[in-house]
Amino acid sequence: MKKKVAILGSTGSIGTQSLEVIQQHPDDFEVIALTAGRNADLLIEQAMRFLPRHVVIADESCYDMVQEALAHFPIQISAGIQALSDVAALPETDIVIAAMVGFAGLLPVYAALKNGKNIALANKETLVIAGALITALAREKGAHILPVDSEHSAIFQCLSGEEPGSVEKLILTASGGPFRGMTHDQLAKVTSREALKHPNWCMGNKVTIDSASLMNKGLEVIEARWLFQINPSDIEVVVHPQSIIHSMVQFTDGSIKAQMGLPDMRTPIQYALGYPNRLISTFSRFSFTDCRELTFEKPDFANFRNLALAYEALRMGGNMPCIMNAANEVVVGAFLCDRIQFLDMPCVIEDTMRKSAFIANPSLQDFQLCDQEARARAEGGLRGLG
Repeated sequence: MKKKVAILGSTGSIGTQSLEVIQQHPDDFEVIALTAGRNADLLIEQAMRFLPRHVVIADESCYDMVQEALAHFPIQISAGIQALSDVAALPETDIVIAAMVGFAGLLPVYAALKNGKNIALANKETLVIAGALITALAREKGAHILPVDSEHSAIFQCLSGEEPGSVEKLILTASGGPFRGMTHDQLAKVTSREALKHPNWCMGNKVTIDSASLMNKGLEVIEARWLFQINPSDIEVVVHPQSIIHSMVQFTDGSIKAQMGLPDMRTPIQYALGYPNRLISTFSRFSFTDCRELTFEKPDFANFRNLALAYEALRMGGNMPCIMNAANEVVVGAFLCDRIQFLDMPCVIEDTMRKSAFIANPSLQDFQLCDQEARARAEGGLRGLG
């Protein structure tokens, strides 16, 4: 039986690569639903190629365009934010690829889990914002959250067959991004265009900026805490510029398992979709004889303060990771538009965290309100910089 797949965010980097994987395995997967934010042209092209039963465009102003283009296809077209959650909970779906970026992915993932759907999770912000709530819901509904991030997929694979009590710590690797090794004075002069030139990975703009600031690694630390139910103090970050070792697990006997491979997001996507089976791929293979060195170093917490802020938010818990994430989304958008400098980002995030009210046990509604308030506060912080 083919697995029926819904892709939330099919026009983004993870979404398009997911469709590449599915195209390589036509006997294993069937696309049931595709959704996009506002990239109507690509969504239409994908729908014509894969013929899903459902298509959703979140931007309602694009609905007529999508409807007209797909009028002669047997596809149900919907628009709007609520439609994303509705399509995530379709009864016929076996697995939902959560490839949306940012807070926008939370409610659709919640709706999918509430209806017992397995999640291939690329939207790390879902667990950053509401990790306790989301993982509890998954356990209650008997749904699986399968990591798509290369680091978490690596840890997931390393933990296969191991007893939970045997884990001493998780070691997340980071490339260090395009600005690795730069001084404070050098970072003060970098541009968004330079930040978008990642040395190893091809990702969307928001994730690429997060990688440059090490916020992406901070978000992954929080995600790992909830995915693997491990204490924050037992999650370590190591900079590994070659991005060949995707992450590691150290066990109580001192042994370390590492998952390795070329930096290609299609590999963890395919692993999540095929789990518990490994599917054959035609992707390029890593060769030890072609690799001159694998190096490791400590992250620079002083010059890349976002990583430290993420650890702080995780230690505080409650709604603080939600507040941090909202502020980060605001400052990344501002940096991409050249409204602020690279080193302004952690300043606004920290200021937003300090000025926001703390809630120890937030509800889903609390998260929604905290996100809105933190965004407004961060926008105020941006104006203060001027």
